[in-house]
Amino acid sequence: MNIDLTLLPIQALSLLVFCLFLFLFKSFVGYMKREQNLVIEPFKDSLIDKDNPVGLQGDELEKLKQQQAEAQRHLREVISQIPVIQKDGRFQIDEEAIRQRRDVKNGSGPSGVIPTDTV
Repeated sequence: MNIDLTLLPIQALSLLVFCLFLFLFKSFVGYMKREQNLVIEPFKDSLIDKDNPVGLQGDELEKLKQQQAEAQRHLREVISQIPVIQKDGRFQIDEEAIRQRRDVKNGSGPSGVIPTDTV
């Protein structure tokens, strides 16, 4: 019985030291988070230029921007030529309009009859 009472102060002291280490560790982690956010965030923002993500120089960058603008214009033109209708609150491709365009492009009328008056 005498041995159990002598271990009690040692266990209490070790528990107190453990709690102290937990408090110090939590404080240190909080401090490091604050420090890293203050130092790394601006550095991270300055690494990648939003207008030049690949690091091109002068003329190459302008050429790339011009190609991208041309591609965007072409894409808008192509998308604007697709006939769409709104059905049940959703936009859908107008298959009838596409069929009519295909018939006109192939030379047959909307009725499917090939005109005979061509020479």
